[in-house]
Amino acid sequence: MGLLTDPRAGNGEMAKFILKWEKPFCYLLYLSGIIWMMLLAHPYFNDNTYYSENALLPGLVKKESNLMPAAKQFQYEISSERERFPDRMPYAWILAKFHQLHLEVYTHNFTLNYPFRKTKFQGQNVYGIVRAPRAARTEAIVVSVPYRPVTSVYTDTTPGIALLLSFAQFCRKQKYWAKDIIFLVTEHEQLGMQAWLDAYHGVTSGHEGILVSGDLSGRAGSIQAAINLEFHSMAVTSIDVKIEGLNGQLPNLDLFNLAQNMINKEAIRRTFQRRFDTFEKDKVKRWWYHFTTLMFMTFTQATGVPNGNHGLFHRYGIEAVTLEGFDNPKDGARRDPYHVGRVVESIVRSLNNLLERFHQSFFFYLLLCTDRYISIALYMLALVFMIAGLFIKAFSTWLRLQDSSSKSEPAEKSDEKVKELEEASEFSVGSIAAEILWTHAIGASLMSAPKFITPLIMQQFGLKTEDATYHTFLIITILSVLWPMFNMRRRSRYNDTALVCVITTVEFGTALMCVAMHNFSLAFLTAVFYVPIILAVYPKSASSSWLQKTLYILWPVLHPFFITSIIILVYTYLNYADETFLNILVRSLNATKQAFVLSIIDSMVYGNWLYNVTVAVMLPIWLIYWNVISGRTPMTT
Repeated sequence: MGLLTDPRAGNGEMAKFILKWEKPFCYLLYLSGIIWMMLLAHPYFNDNTYYSENALLPGLVKKESNLMPAAKQFQYEISSERERFPDRMPYAWILAKFHQLHLEVYTHNFTLNYPFRKTKFQGQNVYGIVRAPRAARTEAIVVSVPYRPVTSVYTDTTPGIALLLSFAQFCRKQKYWAKDIIFLVTEHEQLGMQAWLDAYHGVTSGHEGILVSGDLSGRAGSIQAAINLEFHSMAVTSIDVKIEGLNGQLPNLDLFNLAQNMINKEAIRRTFQRRFDTFEKDKVKRWWYHFTTLMFMTFTQATGVPNGNHGLFHRYGIEAVTLEGFDNPKDGARRDPYHVGRVVESIVRSLNNLLERFHQSFFFYLLLCTDRYISIALYMLALVFMIAGLFIKAFSTWLRLQDSSSKSEPAEKSDEKVKELEEASEFSVGSIAAEILWTHAIGASLMSAPKFITPLIMQQFGLKTEDATYHTFLIITILSVLWPMFNMRRRSRYNDTALVCVITTVEFGTALMCVAMHNFSLAFLTAVFYVPIILAVYPKSASSSWLQKTLYILWPVLHPFFITSIIILVYTYLNYADETFLNILVRSLNATKQAFVLSIIDSMVYGNWLYNVTVAVMLPIWLIYWNVISGRTPMTT
């Protein structure tokens, strides 16, 4: 407790060591985090996947299904209906097929009130239920497919609907089901799934009045697991298992293992992140493959956006994955619906064996391929190293402030000198609190501002939603970067500015820890970009001129607006490298505009907190450090 109460208690050996080696030690910790993350791709630091839940009895059931004849017939019929209704789902045909299969059939209507203008979008889901004949019907499994019309920009999923119908026909005749099976066809991609889940559980996940989920006229038991099907062809050469969910949540690792093993048993090539497992003998090439796959998962998870309808189940404690089937002759032999149907059958029958909810295995993990994983106990160390550097920097700055205060204690001085030294050693609490509060107030106001400001700009200037949003953020960014020019006369005392640095550094480290508990990838990537710069930020009088100039150039580039635009530009270049640079810039600009709008809408509709974290946490931190970098802080102590 001495360090907390007595300023002179900080002069111990440990404190002296920290003060002397603070900068190299902090940067060493940062590099250790990067190196540790890279080492995790080595087989010594990861492990083979395995089952923790023996009740699944994976692969031990005798598979009985042959879905190929029925699936081909359903595919032929739905293709004809799809051409008749190019803009919407053929509800009547799907309802009729469910009725013919003797399922309990229901429809679900939902409405999206577009938040930026007075426009309503209607949607309808169709689902049928096979009741469990061998149990009390208190539990259920969901098999779902998103319907995509001809006009959709996404790949066709009607083969998945044909497979779902043929599997429902098979399930209806079996007597061993211990859980209800819900066969669900959703409209409007994730909107339909979110509305159905909200209605099923009687909750509202986003803002009130945006997505009106309505009511369900039929329910089954408590949903234990879900399988979402996205097959683009009746015959497939590979199946990709997608796991990333809303806000970075992941399903239980046992479910991922179950899907991968059942795919492998049917001799279908399996992938993760659309990448086939490597069999390179060269250790360096194998390490590079695993590391790049790890980074692909990290970038996907960091967005907080689900890469399939499965990702919306996780917030309700429901484990779910998406099986996406591809037909590419270059990937290997084609497997027909007979084998694909047996994959679905074996997964659902294994889930039917569950005696309780998934509770064993891992819910926090990173994957390197289809059968190797990294546990949270290992990968969290990478972020811990970086955050440790932040707290050491904050602690050393605090020690220097305490040491300067103790040195300024008067001995036999004149009254005027005593008063001057006492004022120098004190902190202006009001000034510090005001600076922290106004920056966070700006961030908090921006969380709800788009809902009110964007429609106003659209109405006044006749702009599209994405243009209005983009220009609003661009103006805010320019004003925040130019803020020092409007505040040239501001002079802060060194002690006040140093204490602001301490508080903000601790806040940033704490925010990273909190985010990492839910979405490690987002926290890690944020630390990679910001920590090395923050470690170099000190009040101007404590920094060298060349370092100050470097920070003055680098920090505006790390503004959330700019860094998002840069990331999208790099992503666009990687995907359209063959096009001219001008076309890449145009594509990148359009993608950035859409990304800003979608991040806000995702926050309102699904509860994705990427936008909220960015404007309410990262933007205030950026503003405070920008004030420190660009402010004038004469040494008064």
